[in-house]
Amino acid sequence: MQRKTSILLIDDEESVLKLLSMYLEGEGYALKTEKEGTKALQILQEEVFDIVITDLVIDEINGIEILKRTKKVSPRTEVIIITGNASVHTAVQAMKEGAFDYITKPLDLLEINIVIQKAYERQKLVSEVNNLRTQLKDHCRLENIIATSAAMQKVLEMVKRIANTDATVLIEGESGTGKEIIAQAIHNNGQRIQGHFVAINCGAMTESLLESELFGHVRGAFTGANTTKKGLFEEANGGTIFLDEIGETSLTFQVKLLRVIQESEIRRVGDTKAIPVDVRVLAASNKPLRQLVEKGLFREDLYYRLSVIPLKIPPLRERREDIVPLTKFFFSERYCRRTGDRRVRLTRDAITKLESYQWPGNVRELENAIERAMLVVEGNTLRADDILLDSHMSKKDDYSFTEMSIKQIEKIHIENVLHACHWNQTEAARKLGIGYNTLWRKMREYNLERNKKGNTSVLEP
Repeated sequence: MQRKTSILLIDDEESVLKLLSMYLEGEGYALKTEKEGTKALQILQEEVFDIVITDLVIDEINGIEILKRTKKVSPRTEVIIITGNASVHTAVQAMKEGAFDYITKPLDLLEINIVIQKAYERQKLVSEVNNLRTQLKDHCRLENIIATSAAMQKVLEMVKRIANTDATVLIEGESGTGKEIIAQAIHNNGQRIQGHFVAINCGAMTESLLESELFGHVRGAFTGANTTKKGLFEEANGGTIFLDEIGETSLTFQVKLLRVIQESEIRRVGDTKAIPVDVRVLAASNKPLRQLVEKGLFREDLYYRLSVIPLKIPPLRERREDIVPLTKFFFSERYCRRTGDRRVRLTRDAITKLESYQWPGNVRELENAIERAMLVVEGNTLRADDILLDSHMSKKDDYSFTEMSIKQIEKIHIENVLHACHWNQTEAARKLGIGYNTLWRKMREYNLERNKKGNTSVLEP
């Protein structure tokens, strides 16, 4: 049964209370009424309402005071002001203090109902956004980042050490390696978690647009600037800003960014006034900035400002131990969302195909491959034939061992021989030129086992 929207109605006119009460209760709202401002404040201390509707002039406690107190004890509650004495000044004051809307008498009941519905919809939207932010923060907490390999464990250990500092961080790595997730993890595990995490792709904008987006602009600063707009540095005040693809910016823009970082203040485009900002700067690049500096494409002074703490995210081909755990995560996330079944299986052939591929697009490409696989997969078992890899990678490249470790090559070789011998371990040991006990130990080490239902081995999550 859906919960009714709760409303506190405050007005010192008996006729208004009676009229609105009959109408709103008839519309299905859970209503409480009060004529006195002091008693209304007491009620607000004891109960939480979805919406408060209050007259602007009550007694010694006016509607603006009711509004302020409501927002103090329950920020999520929406407040609607009604009055018979409309003025621009009071309307502006009410909106500045956080009122949802301002309605004048004589009251239009249909209008009031529409405003209430809009207020409740906004409340639900804000709640959903906050829930999504919480989920994102949880997802990017260190313990929730999938990183089995020693290389990624080293990265996460550094994240843990630097999270509570305010030092600028330069995150370098190929496209698709997860640089933004690492930046979000630095923010979420640090002292600025209550502030905003604001991300922007610097390579996707022209210089003038990027400057306006980051620093804001004043009205009339350029054609189309009809209002004054805050920039992302102001939005991130008290939090973190993530400048992705920083290597794509122009040298002219880099001068302005350097000044902002050095002075901790910004100037909106077209303004002469400096605005102080308290923002932690994280930057990322898929090209080594040091090389861009040597080529004269990136300012050396800005490079040193950004790379106080350098972080290098290894490509997926250099941390193949993460491929299967990531695959299981992506597969189970999609599969569970569709079916509710949390059992996920990968065949040995699928694992071999995944671990042998070079993944030029890194984790993003892996995620897309699993997304494609979900269109053809049957049940909860992912097979090699379900995994469609990009056509530009030839078959011989798919199974190239040039960048794999000895242990990874050994695991695949033992697995292939076991398949060829139909999992007859005595015959497999003979073909491999090792003792039966040695093969048994290797199978345990690499978690190799035959599926009871046939010749295809599977790994359980």
